[in-house]
Amino acid sequence: MELGIFSFGDIHPNPVTGERTSVQQRMADLLERARLADEVGLHYFGIGEHHRPDYAVSAPAMVLASAAAQTKHIRIGSAVTVLSTEDPVRVYQQFATLDQLSGGRAELTAGRGSFIESYPLFGARLQDYDELYNEKIQLLLELDRHEYVTWSGKFRPALENARILPRTVQENLDIWIATGGTPESTARAAVLGKPVMYAMLGGAINSFSQHQQLYRRTAVEQGHDADHLKVGVSSVGLILRHDAHETYYPYWMDSMSRISAERGFPAPDRQSYDMQASDRGALFVGNAEQITEKILRLHEFMGHDRQIFQLDFSSIPQQQVLESIELLGTEILPAVNKELGR
Repeated sequence: MELGIFSFGDIHPNPVTGERTSVQQRMADLLERARLADEVGLHYFGIGEHHRPDYAVSAPAMVLASAAAQTKHIRIGSAVTVLSTEDPVRVYQQFATLDQLSGGRAELTAGRGSFIESYPLFGARLQDYDELYNEKIQLLLELDRHEYVTWSGKFRPALENARILPRTVQENLDIWIATGGTPESTARAAVLGKPVMYAMLGGAINSFSQHQQLYRRTAVEQGHDADHLKVGVSSVGLILRHDAHETYYPYWMDSMSRISAERGFPAPDRQSYDMQASDRGALFVGNAEQITEKILRLHEFMGHDRQIFQLDFSSIPQQQVLESIELLGTEILPAVNKELGR
């Protein structure tokens, strides 16, 4: 099992203290997290893309390049790249460059984005939501397979025997498909034969089991090697030696209240928090032993190969994020792998 962390560089005012971290400080915090994650043996450090005032990162490749220069072993990648509003040629060049800088440690997780600000910002239409992504993921994979590409589509100028440089250190860029858990997205990843990353933000931990079954079954039916299929889960939470549940509650409440109001979801409350933080809920909040047990329980349903954690909802203090990273690497990862090894 691989474990890792990811962030969008949350700079929303801390709901407990009222303080707000500057973009510059948050960038420094992200790099400190990357260094510690590398030191304690975690497998993945991811940076997501947003174009909103409550997040510091709109250009993940820049932050990842800096992280690559300060780490030695950990794999680094996007979480996610909003491919629908990007030029696949430029995305490939950025991440191939990152692969060169990191000595072959770069990854790319391609998604459609959980927010829509990038669409008007880069001149894309929401009406083309599905069509944009479908065309651009196909082009991205073609760029990864071939140094010279001839291609034409609807949303960018055609390529005529275009040479795409630089190439990666790895034989191919490690490209994952991000999904919130729809059957359509699951099937898309399976048909492409690419690893899939499920965003688990709520519900019960067994709720994604049917999706991973669909993914594996469809991929095999499409002729892909079952041994090369990978399933990942991205989750949110906090891991502390003491009082994780009470510490996390105001930060979760603040983030979920804003998201719920923006999207018209039911307002969160203490009861819904306790349900999500329970043994069967999607929040990974607790001490090292509790989180170990929950990862193993999720593995019973998902058989997943990787789990990554967002630990900084609503600007949780850096020291608590660092404690979570340390516990993930020094206590949880060895315990999970020892149990799975049995």
